[in-house]
Amino acid sequence: MDGARNERLDYGKMGYGCKHYRRRCKIRAPCCNEVFGCRHCHNEAMNSLKSPVDRHEINRYDIKKVICSVCDTEQPIARKCSSCGVNMGEYFCKICKFFDDDIEKKQFHCFDCGICRVGGRDNFFHCKKCGSCYSISLLDNHLCVENSMRHHCPICYEYLFDSLKDTTVMKCGHTMHCECYDEMIKHDKYCCPICSKSVIDMSRTWKRIDEEIEATAMPEVYRNKKVWILCNDCNDTTEVAFHILGHKCGNCQSYNSRIIRAPVLNPHSLTE
Repeated sequence: MDGARNERLDYGKMGYGCKHYRRRCKIRAPCCNEVFGCRHCHNEAMNSLKSPVDRHEINRYDIKKVICSVCDTEQPIARKCSSCGVNMGEYFCKICKFFDDDIEKKQFHCFDCGICRVGGRDNFFHCKKCGSCYSISLLDNHLCVENSMRHHCPICYEYLFDSLKDTTVMKCGHTMHCECYDEMIKHDKYCCPICSKSVIDMSRTWKRIDEEIEATAMPEVYRNKKVWILCNDCNDTTEVAFHILGHKCGNCQSYNSRIIRAPVLNPHSLTE
């Protein structure tokens, strides 16, 4: 009996779903009453086919009805189909109204986040200040930024908190998609798009700029000019010698700086 029961529960497992999830049900969107494979299918359709005025997204908690993909029975949210008896998702979260047959993702519900995550509960911790789950490798090893995941990726502008894509935490504590971060580094952009701090160790680059400045004499009119700079890496302000190649922070030795007070030049000194 147990074998027959399990066979019934597992019928169609991994054989149904959409491009986002393997599951044996579809959802009835509470906002427009249309049927979609999942809330992401709905959101993509609404964002790509509708005008900006008509765009809308599903609140996962508002979903009330699902349609079994095996027998097409529409019914209230539950793990098991009320008609044919199959599990509509091997993983089921009643809070998130979430179904997924691919349990190799190691789904778990984080009560602090209020949503389901993937990767295994033991591999993550919830940072109260950052307001999200992070890899256990970042426990006591990251700079906290309040609600750092509750914003849009600074590159692609997708909301990060419940994004399906992997995210990374930069040295400054700000977050973005891993693929967007990799693309940024590939294009030789090494500063956080949010706070402008360096996101990798730049010491070798600073040394190279030291050498270039040492080998590049400025024109006479500029040699005694000073500028005030603000360092993006340590937020210190320093008065330094003006040079066209860069300005080194006197506190942390970084060249990731910007001029906040330019040199005053005598216009007559620029003519013969």
